[in-house]
Amino acid sequence: MLNCLITGVGGQGTVLLSRLIGEAALNRGLDVRGSETIGMAQRGGSVTSHLRIGEGSFSPLIPPGRADLIMAFECAEAVRVLPYLAPTGKMLALDRALVPGAGSPEPYRPADMMAYLDSCLGDRLTVVSWEGLVRDFDPRVSNVLLLGRAIAGGFLPFSVAEIIDVLRLRVSPKFLALNIRALQG
Repeated sequence: MLNCLITGVGGQGTVLLSRLIGEAALNRGLDVRGSETIGMAQRGGSVTSHLRIGEGSFSPLIPPGRADLIMAFECAEAVRVLPYLAPTGKMLALDRALVPGAGSPEPYRPADMMAYLDSCLGDRLTVVSWEGLVRDFDPRVSNVLLLGRAIAGGFLPFSVAEIIDVLRLRVSPKFLALNIRALQG
């Protein structure tokens, strides 16, 4: 059983990422349960996808303390879902923050969020630099880049080739080469 929680805010590609992973699992003949909690996604609100891959799960939702992997697109969302991480679970997180706009009483500092995650997780946290992403890749494929890092780090049991097969079916041909490059990143 693999419990994978994906979190971010609306427009970052969390739902597509969960579907890519889920379809790769289905292509292998594995049982997959999944659910999205979308909330105010259209307005930049929280989006969380639960994926449970393998036998033995009857619920699509991951209980707190049971996520083997959390993939986070935004540092405040990473902190918010930290209670879901299993004691031996790992987190792969972009160091990006989408700080609330004007009128917020006290916007949080992204560096503080990342420092907190590091203090809680130590070597169970893998940080992907947003600045490096923007410099080296199109930010629109940050979800697929994170997926590639998860595969390269051994966090997910799929090969790049398996994900490319799914990308060919799910991504517009216009953006396929860009997504494959990000996956291989």
